[in-house]
Amino acid sequence: MSDALPRERRLPLIDRLSPRHDAYARILAAHEAAMRGGSPGYVDPASGFFVFTAAELWARGTCCHAGCRHCPYEDGPRGPRGLPPDA
Repeated sequence: MSDALPRERRLPLIDRLSPRHDAYARILAAHEAAMRGGSPGYVDPASGFFVFTAAELWARGTCCHAGCRHCPYEDGPRGPRGLPPDA
């Protein structure tokens, strides 16, 4: 495994955060701010829960299978690209 988080793995899986979610842009901004700042996560602006960043999860080295929003290991459509019609 490369140490660098693949760029395409920075976006959340759409089955865990739909681009149509009312707070999608705010959530992505909080995630990117945490990643730029080197924080392990951020407080979700919609729910108030702490959410790990893709970079923090990537640094762990393996998937924990807990259904993390920003899991960089699980495959599937991410972000607005490839959005299924009913997402």
